Amino acid sequence: MTVVNGKYIEVDSGVELFVQDVGHGDPIIFIPGFTFTTEVFIHQVEHFSKTNRVIVIDPRSHGRSTITLQGNDYVTHGTDLAEVIDALELKNVTLAGWSFGCLTIWEYLKQEGYDNVKSLIFIDMSPKALSTNHEEDWVEGPLNDIGTIYNTYLRNPAGQREFIKAYTTSVMVQRDVTEDELNWLAEQSLKTPYYIASNLFASGMFSDYRNEAREASELVPTLTIVADHWADIATRFTQKISPKSSIEVLGGHLMFWEHSEEFNELVEKFLSGEN
Repeated sequence: MTVVNGKYIEVDSGVELFVQDVGHGDPIIFIPGFTFTTEVFIHQVEHFSKTNRVIVIDPRSHGRSTITLQGNDYVTHGTDLAEVIDALELKNVTLAGWSFGCLTIWEYLKQEGYDNVKSLIFIDMSPKALSTNHEEDWVEGPLNDIGTIYNTYLRNPAGQREFIKAYTTSVMVQRDVTEDELNWLAEQSLKTPYYIASNLFASGMFSDYRNEAREASELVPTLTIVADHWADIATRFTQKISPKSSIEVLGGHLMFWEHSEEFNELVEKFLSGEN
């Protein structure tokens, strides 16, 4: 991907976030998930920058942003998002988070409220990632599986690479990916060192934004897009927690990359008020 209109915004002493800022019109901010980068939103940048101002963020310790030992949690990421919005003087923003990027948005709303927010898009993330009742609650997985990821895979670069590759082929993408695609996706993740990835993983897993999710769906137009593989439980949980959110089902966890045209159409309809 050729990055255009990239800039750096200082969000904390010695910490700069890389921000891609393309196009004109109503602003949309895309926030990638756990250890991923602006690169995964290439199809959204290309599409929506024709009609909107599209901003994509590398969160702290992701991608081109500063790698730091401080603030690798979603409370700080919410504060960082506020700094970016203030620095760019944005108003009436649509916030679109993917996976753990949704946690950043819920935390931002908890801290800052809705004065600058026009609408919200949550891409395939429960507001409460862990529960002992994983048969009924929408969670990332059984507690034992989550513990294995944290204690076994996120202990060195090889383990992180193995985890991301396995997660890509089993959860993120529905079709067969090429070896080059698989290596590229793993490379995006490994720009975040494993010892920071483990902090982010724990922070995300222990987050609980059910109250923020409910409030968000009541105060501004909200769209939740969930993957096919857990569509039933994710839909039921979202209807319970965020009853006023529109809900769509599409592809795997990385549906906006694999099924970009269908994803972009869903977002266009939502932004136009058709949902």
